[in-house]
Amino acid sequence: MGLYRRKDSSVFWMSFTKDGRSYNRSTGTEDRAIAQKTYDILKGKIAMGAWHPEMIKEEKREWTFKELAEKYVEYKAPRLKSQASVDNEKSVINMLIAEIGETEVNMISTEGLEKLQSKMLSGGNTPATVNRKFDVLKNMFSKASDWEIAGDETMKRVRKVKRIKVSNSRLRYLSKEESQALLNACLPHLMPIVATALNTGMRLGEILNLQWDRHVDLKHGFILLTEDITKNGTRREIPINAALRSVLQGLTRRLDVPYVFYDPSTGKPYKEIKHSFSSAKKIAVVEKCTKCDYQKARLKGQAGITKQCPHCGSEVVEHKGINDYHFHDNRHTFASHLVMAGVDITTVSKLLGHKSLAMTLRYAHLAQSHTVKAVGKVDFSVGENLCLRGEKEADYYDFTTLGSNQPLTANATA
Repeated sequence: MGLYRRKDSSVFWMSFTKDGRSYNRSTGTEDRAIAQKTYDILKGKIAMGAWHPEMIKEEKREWTFKELAEKYVEYKAPRLKSQASVDNEKSVINMLIAEIGETEVNMISTEGLEKLQSKMLSGGNTPATVNRKFDVLKNMFSKASDWEIAGDETMKRVRKVKRIKVSNSRLRYLSKEESQALLNACLPHLMPIVATALNTGMRLGEILNLQWDRHVDLKHGFILLTEDITKNGTRREIPINAALRSVLQGLTRRLDVPYVFYDPSTGKPYKEIKHSFSSAKKIAVVEKCTKCDYQKARLKGQAGITKQCPHCGSEVVEHKGINDYHFHDNRHTFASHLVMAGVDITTVSKLLGHKSLAMTLRYAHLAQSHTVKAVGKVDFSVGENLCLRGEKEADYYDFTTLGSNQPLTANATA
């Protein structure tokens, strides 16, 4: 008889007898002093005959995390603004169920959750991704507290789990030549998807869920993203530039398939393009000058290399492969080139669909640095004529998409 801890739990349990029969119950706390007080109160009730075994059935039952998850999904799904948000939330919850589903809610410990954080990180999740998943978990426990499923001590243990520090310094984007090289390396089904990302800044999920009649208006030249496919459940309009119009008009449109990008064998939208995108990155080739900022995208299947830089005459070398670049970075490329072209931060934020301007300010430094670079091309030297260096800039986010790729068949009629 007395207080003890189980091997699988950090909270104290009570062992006691009543009428010659042994019982074990959780105190629900890791604090020994509180546990002792709970135990003393129970012993007092037993001594006064105020507690009997039948009361166990009347006491509140313990919920497993899986049961809480099912109740939470039932509560939360109708309150989310888009189906994409519902799917994302369910995906995170299913992962959590796989890890801790059968554990009782009030038996979950701080140590156990911190170990889960470490497991996620070692499994390839970024700190930001782990934080987002734990935000969902903490929201679940908040509702569990409201529903009187999770006790106060449990909430204290959950709140002790700290967010992982995230560095927002990474801002990977491609030059226009690197973007062209990436497009040149894409397979025919992938190229229009990547071109759409580069020319609109749309997320992959938004792109793959595009439907002709609902979202694409070639006549008036814009894409309307509805609440059900955007990440934050808000509508936004994105202009269709000349390069993207050419791509969309070249897609094969089937009357029995509403989607813009789909698997011809199933008629369903592509579920993922991870492997084909990875292959395209590996084979993309850019020629770069060893002295100045001259670059040139290598056409698909093109042999040989430019030996001498047409700008400064220095050696040109071949760079094969685009490293440390993910599909989501296409949004960074789109936004970065907008800012460097002089587009104001507020407009960029609107096009990206950011909830707040603060999310877009990570690109602000590019406006200043690009202005300095532009001024550097104008050289007033004493006693000499004005020297202008550099080539004519392309349309600020009109990435060329044709070139060496196989021609797309049949014109879209939308």
